[in-house]
Amino acid sequence: MAGYFEPAPGGGAVIALDTVEKSILRSLAVQLLEMIGPGEEPVSDDPLAALFPADGPSKPPSDPALARLFPDAYEDTAQSSEFRRFTENDLRSRKREDALVLVRSLDGADAELRLTPEETRRWLGALNDLRLTIGTRLEVTDEDTELYRLPDDDPLKPMVMAYLWLGGLQETLIETLSGTV
Repeated sequence: MAGYFEPAPGGGAVIALDTVEKSILRSLAVQLLEMIGPGEEPVSDDPLAALFPADGPSKPPSDPALARLFPDAYEDTAQSSEFRRFTENDLRSRKREDALVLVRSLDGADAELRLTPEETRRWLGALNDLRLTIGTRLEVTDEDTELYRLPDDDPLKPMVMAYLWLGGLQETLIETLSGTV
């Protein structure tokens, strides 16, 4: 079981992680939380504002990794702006919750980490966000094969290894959720 997810009896998933692996995952998730930010609660005196929140950002983030996590929904700038205004705060909240579930489950874990079905779905979201963020920072493309052949002394090597490892975790978690393990 070491290094990959398996189905847990009664649902969810289980994986054996050593202390270093847990530390790396936790550190990456905390960095993701810091990047996403605490979120902004809309402030309004209008009693209907709670029913129809429209105080979200209207422009895409300038940070390429955040822009990858919160992409434009439409090619048309005006439509994307309006869509973002109504959806980005909720999306940020969900991404924060996914990363927090990952951190909290690691904080209380022994060598064998058991996830409930809900935690498993949250982990999948967090792993996906971590890979998207690292892939954007590394400027990974479908045609990019040189990145995987970096010498061991290259400063990007640890992030490339983390990116590949997260991909393996994500793949086995998807297989576990789909029942193909």
